[in-house]
Amino acid sequence: MIMEGEINNFIMVWVSALVSLCYCHTIGKAIPKGTSRLLSILPVICLFLILPLNLTTIHLGGPSSFFLAWLATFKLLLFAYGEGPLSSSSKPISFPRFISIACLPIKIQNHPSPKNPQKPSSTKNNEHPSLQRPRHFNKSPLNYGTKVLLLATYGPVHDNKDHLHPKILLLLYSIHLYIALEILLGIFAALTQALLGVELEPQFDEPYLATSLQDFWGRRWNLMVSRILHPTVYNPVRSISSRWVGRKWAPLPAVIAVFFVSGFMHEIIFYYIGRLKPTWELTCFFLIHGFCLAIEIAIKKALNGAWCLPMVVSGLLTLTFVAITGLWLFMPSLIRCEVDVKIYREAATTYMRFFKDVVSVLRSHFFDVVLVPDGFLKAKILGSK
Repeated sequence: MIMEGEINNFIMVWVSALVSLCYCHTIGKAIPKGTSRLLSILPVICLFLILPLNLTTIHLGGPSSFFLAWLATFKLLLFAYGEGPLSSSSKPISFPRFISIACLPIKIQNHPSPKNPQKPSSTKNNEHPSLQRPRHFNKSPLNYGTKVLLLATYGPVHDNKDHLHPKILLLLYSIHLYIALEILLGIFAALTQALLGVELEPQFDEPYLATSLQDFWGRRWNLMVSRILHPTVYNPVRSISSRWVGRKWAPLPAVIAVFFVSGFMHEIIFYYIGRLKPTWELTCFFLIHGFCLAIEIAIKKALNGAWCLPMVVSGLLTLTFVAITGLWLFMPSLIRCEVDVKIYREAATTYMRFFKDVVSVLRSHFFDVVLVPDGFLKAKILGSK
C-alpha cells in the first residue's frame, strides 16, 4: 500500500511539473526575457522546490528531486533571461524538446562547423573545469556489462555489511553509487536520444581515470551539473571578481562559489531523501574541493606548463584525495539518511512483488502453484492429475 501511494504521488508530482513547464513554454513566447519573465516563472521555481517533498522513496524521490529541484530550477532561471539550454537565438524550442531538456539531465550536442572546428581545450578553457568539453566516446557493451555486474554485488555487500570494515563498506557503497548514477543517467539519455533523434553529450567519462581535480570535476564527473553551474554561478561571480582581483585571478573565487552552491544543493537533495536536519558535511566536502581546485588552477597559471607531475602519479593522488574526502564527509551523509537500507528494502519489495505477479500469471495459465511450509514452491501442471 505504501508503494502504491508513492506511485500515485509520483504521478501527481510529474503531472504538475509537466503542466507547469507547459505554462513556462507559453510564457517564453508571450513575455520577453528579463525580470518580467523571471517574475512570471518564479512560482513554478518555488513549486519545483516543494514537489519533491511529496515523495519519500529513493528510486522515485531521489531522481525527481535532482531533476526538478536542482536542474529544472536552474535551467528556468537561465531561461528567464534568454540563456541556457531552454533558450534559442533562432526560433523557440519545440514543446517536446523543451520538456525533455527541462526535466532530464541531458545536453544536446552542438556539432562544430567543419570549416572552424572547435578545439577540445584552450588556455581560456583551462581556467575552469566546466568550460572543458568532454571527449566524444561510445562505451562498449562490455563496459556497461561489467558495471552492471559490479552493481549486482550491492545485495551481497549489504547482506554482509556487519562483517566488513566500515571504511571498506563505505568505499564499496561509493562505487555502487557512481555506477548506479551512470547507468540511471545513461538510460534517461538513451531514451531521450531515441525520442528526439539528437546526439547528447555524455554524463560521465570514466572519472576513475582522472589525472587532476580539474579533470575529474570538469571533464569526467556528472557533466550536466557542471554545464548548469557555469552560466548560473561561475560567469556572474567571475565578472564581479574581475573588478577586484583582475581578470587573471577572477576564476578562482568563481570556482569556490560554484562548489559552495553545489554543496548547498546537495544538502537540499539529501534533505528530500532523508528528511534530516543538514549537518553541512556535504557543503564542507565541496568547499574543500573548491579551494583545492582553485589552488590547482593557481599553480598551473604560475608554472604556465613549465612542469607537471607524471599522469600516473597525478591520477593516483587525485583518486586518493577524492576517496579520502568522500569517505570522510560525503558518504557518511548518505548512511545517515539510511540510503543503503532504503535502496535494499525498496528493491527487495519491488522484486518480491514482481515475483508474485509472475507466479500469479503462471498459476492462472499453466500451473497450479502451492506454497509449502518449508518455503519452496511446488508446481504441478494442470491436468496432469
